[in-house]
Amino acid sequence: MATRRGFLASFAAALTVPRLSWADAGNPGFLAAAKQGDGFILCGLAPDGQIVFRIPLPARGHAAAAHPIRPEAVGFARRPGTFALVIDCARGEIAHRLTPPEGRQFNGHGAFSADGLLLYNSEVVAETSEGRIGVWDAARGYARIDEWPSHGIGPHELRRMGDGTLVVANGGIQTDPADRRKLNLDTMRPNLTYLSPEGALLDQVTLHPDLHQASIRHLALGADGTVACALQWEGDPAEAVPLLALHRRDHPVVMCPTPENEAWAMKGYAGSIALGGDRIALTSPPGGVVQVFDTAGNFIETIRRTDASGVAPLADGLMVTDGTGAISRLGPDGLVPLQRHDLAWDNHLVALG
Repeated sequence: MATRRGFLASFAAALTVPRLSWADAGNPGFLAAAKQGDGFILCGLAPDGQIVFRIPLPARGHAAAAHPIRPEAVGFARRPGTFALVIDCARGEIAHRLTPPEGRQFNGHGAFSADGLLLYNSEVVAETSEGRIGVWDAARGYARIDEWPSHGIGPHELRRMGDGTLVVANGGIQTDPADRRKLNLDTMRPNLTYLSPEGALLDQVTLHPDLHQASIRHLALGADGTVACALQWEGDPAEAVPLLALHRRDHPVVMCPTPENEAWAMKGYAGSIALGGDRIALTSPPGGVVQVFDTAGNFIETIRRTDASGVAPLADGLMVTDGTGAISRLGPDGLVPLQRHDLAWDNHLVALG
């Protein structure tokens, strides 16, 4: 009975321990990785661009997945990566370290289920770049509990839609597991794949055969079910092709061209993408530009910004980060500076909520 009483007392005490929330981490609106001096950090950012926390990382980060309830972020290594870190953003500590199964590599992105119980991540079979979706139990110390095929080669970003469907950008590129040489550019076939919350294949679309070398890399979601795709062109650099595609299930893919002189500004590379309000924005770090479209995919403008990196929706526009440390708001008046920090912001800006 003493043992039982002790157990019940411990259980009752556990129930009274307050659970930490994102308020305990300063109520950030965004997460972003950055280079700070000779090291790397993960930052929480307020909507005005102020840093509310910064946590050291052991190596350069790529993107992060934010837990919908607890102040936890999973930071994924640059692809191909062999670790992901679960970061307690309230305490500034590494809570767990995730390692892929033998012969696998993480591919830079992940997403939580709506209730925060499961984490999904993109990964590849190292030797073939065949795609997998890893499934981890966030309620049990991030134990790996399942995996599903991504139904493509080289999956990169995946996003959870409002109904729980997972949409996966299968980039189509097979890479050498050691040096990342691209091995199949002549035959690559990217696709956009929709999976049920249980991993069943629901739908899949590909681009026109003339665009089979346009790798689908990053995704943004609209409230109406639109998936906006940022593309990276692996074909003839003398060709200027659309780098934005829009898709809704049961509809054809819509390619969103720009005037030819504007297309060259992107240098064939769309990095981050965001859909907010009535605008879609693509960044191009090598081009040093942000391109803006309406939500129907009509081109609006090109804005010059050195090393434009991350972009994410704000309540009144879009937030843009860049490699010079600047944070700006993109709205009707163009890019308006918010803050500048002594950092080099990395590829992505992740909105919480």
